[in-house]
Amino acid sequence: MQGWQLHELGQPNEVLRLEERPDPRPESGQIVVRVLASPINFPDVLLCRGEYQLKPELPFTPGVELCGEVVELGADVTGISPGDRVIGGAALPHGGFAEFAVMDANRAFPAPEALSDAEAGSMFIGYQTGWFGLHRRAALQPGETLLVHAAAGGVGSAAIQLGKAAGARVIGVVGGEKKAEVARQLGADIVVDRHSEDFVGVVKEATGGRGADVVYDPVGGETYTRSTKCIAFEGRILIIGFAGGTIPTPGLNHALIKNYSIVGLHWGLYNERDPESVRRAHAELVGLAEKGAVRPLVSEALPLEQLAEGVQRVGDGHTVGRVAYARG
Repeated sequence: MQGWQLHELGQPNEVLRLEERPDPRPESGQIVVRVLASPINFPDVLLCRGEYQLKPELPFTPGVELCGEVVELGADVTGISPGDRVIGGAALPHGGFAEFAVMDANRAFPAPEALSDAEAGSMFIGYQTGWFGLHRRAALQPGETLLVHAAAGGVGSAAIQLGKAAGARVIGVVGGEKKAEVARQLGADIVVDRHSEDFVGVVKEATGGRGADVVYDPVGGETYTRSTKCIAFEGRILIIGFAGGTIPTPGLNHALIKNYSIVGLHWGLYNERDPESVRRAHAELVGLAEKGAVRPLVSEALPLEQLAEGVQRVGDGHTVGRVAYARG
């Protein structure tokens, strides 16, 4: 089969190599799938750079999320059959940026019938992260104001849709008019172009000075610091990631004085500590997809040969929604 491999670490377009290699075989508790689609996630960029918390032994194939057709079962696998269309996380080193990939059977879920392969593949990490962040960690309530940073990206676009589905008023922050239009199409009630507007002032004006009840922050750095200026009394700032490249140092005295919470989310831990909650969230998300309340925005579907360039553009912040490898 063909697949992208990393033999060294660096910028994705410099170190990813498209190679012929043997088809993978499943170990006990695993399945092999024919990859139908594999969206590019920011962790894939970090894996290429060697900056992710998970550091597989070289060489390996990235692609942490996928939609695939089951072709082979390992020992002790039940409840899954060849031909099933499933979504979930890949079991590295056999990631989704290849014609075939490996998944742990207990982390493979039925693909929503209402979604295309690329949409279904994009339904896992970003939407699970949004669901756990907004509902389990931040307890978002109908009528509250949700501020979403990087609102036109893969994680942010999911947060907009999930926030609207929960009955919140959503303010999306983006960089540039093209991304602003995407955030509007996704359903954001108010969109702030950070290149020309100060989101702090917009949030305060829109809330009558109260501030945002929940801040969804996958950016970090100055974005986090500025968010503390417009967080509401008893508000919750969700720490999703640090795509901006800088990990902020919170002023805990400020959290004390303004009475807000700083809430961390490492969604992957739920797969280890409480896997049943992940399955419940999947069922909820499928229900929302079937009703049309959420639908991943796939802005580009790329052939396998163009995937490295797509990973680089995601890393550079030059994309909207989800960019995915999709089998033609």
